[in-house]
Amino acid sequence: MKPSRLVLLFFLFCCSSVVFAQQEEESEMIRSIYDETLTQGEAYENLRYLCKNIGGRVAGSPQNAAAVEWGKQLMEAYGFDKVFLQEVTVPHWVRGEKEIARIVNSKKLGTQEMNITALGNAVGTGPEGIVAEVVEVQNFEELKALGREQVEGKIVFFNRPMDQTQIQTGTAYGMAGNQRRGGPSEAAKYGAVGAMVRSLSTDFDDYPHTGSTVYTFNVPKIPAIAISTNDADLLSDLLKDDPELDFYFETHCQMLEDEISYNVIGEITGTEKPEEYIVVGGHLDSWDLAEGAHDDGAGVVHSIEVLRTLKAIGYEPKRSIRAVLFANEENGLAGGKKYAELAEENSEKHYAAIESDAGGFTPRGFSMDVSDEAYERIQSWAPLLAPYDLHKFNKGGSGADISALKPQGVELIGLRPDSQRYFDMHHSAQDVFEIVNRRELLLGAAAMSSLVYLIDSQGLYEDQRGK
Repeated sequence: MKPSRLVLLFFLFCCSSVVFAQQEEESEMIRSIYDETLTQGEAYENLRYLCKNIGGRVAGSPQNAAAVEWGKQLMEAYGFDKVFLQEVTVPHWVRGEKEIARIVNSKKLGTQEMNITALGNAVGTGPEGIVAEVVEVQNFEELKALGREQVEGKIVFFNRPMDQTQIQTGTAYGMAGNQRRGGPSEAAKYGAVGAMVRSLSTDFDDYPHTGSTVYTFNVPKIPAIAISTNDADLLSDLLKDDPELDFYFETHCQMLEDEISYNVIGEITGTEKPEEYIVVGGHLDSWDLAEGAHDDGAGVVHSIEVLRTLKAIGYEPKRSIRAVLFANEENGLAGGKKYAELAEENSEKHYAAIESDAGGFTPRGFSMDVSDEAYERIQSWAPLLAPYDLHKFNKGGSGADISALKPQGVELIGLRPDSQRYFDMHHSAQDVFEIVNRRELLLGAAAMSSLVYLIDSQGLYEDQRGK
């Protein structure tokens, strides 16, 4: 054999040995992350406190203020290198104490009580309520075709269900969501006196699901409610035989003056590149119908647990790692926008951001709004994560709170748990601590911690491998 070939073989052997040793080190570190989280993890008990001692946390509410203080004190108790607040101005919407709805004197059922709830940011009817005929539509095109002549003075009923054929329920939610966000203002353009939206849920039950509506500038603000899926189907059936039936609803929600709230931030400072940041985050606010356990208490405790776990196993990150508990995701995104604004103002270099805002169910993988190079790098780690049933590494969305970082060139990633049950409870009275499974919640935290470790230790780009 020629000497040059011997040198080449020796070089290849050395390279393969280095790669194997590196992979073995990565595998052992991920194993230690999972072992720590699954045996010593505190995310579940932290979630219990947040849900049971504080409860629903609408932006601007006293409960939200209590959650800010809780998050700050918890991260200080864990001994993170830095814990601080970022001031954010948030809207302050209140639901009011009474929500009533009924079908009035229908031909088949007479008067029938209905399960409804006000949409977030909506104006209320006040004590007089609204009583009017109902016109049912599936979309804005049908509404436009009816025109003012058939809509004026009526309640518009948007009854487009989430598409049950979509395997990814988040996709179905996105397809149906415009009727809740924009439906009331679209109805008001044609003289409607109220709007009613079928709850965005894959289930058929009696729980109405709230969520934000956005009023269009220079269009009258009309009261807006969500109706449970069961009652939406019942109402739709009754309208077929009795198109002139009346519907009554009463709500007392209102928008108060803006309040001061905060993003809550904990940090482990990097040892080699402290000026570069990897963010993990969830939103601290929630709707008020329940405890905000899956949406997004899970994301909050996931993010704190990432830092707790890495600190507990003695990992010293190269880059600074931040847990950000964002303010006001549900009805304004003020926290995410403020965080991005201050990052740019302070010339902070954000390397990557991972958001958990899809519940505390069993993690399946990650969706990514990243460059092609970063996507290929993350996909190359699939064999390391496969033993933990993480197999989905798809290009797509990331998270609402971190989306404002995109113009700064930040690689954005979203944790993707199993989605099949999420919209059964999303934005409804069912989103309570008891429906969160401890092990599933901890697995989500471990998945995020593992990806943070790989991003930090190996880098997302070829010229940074291992740097």
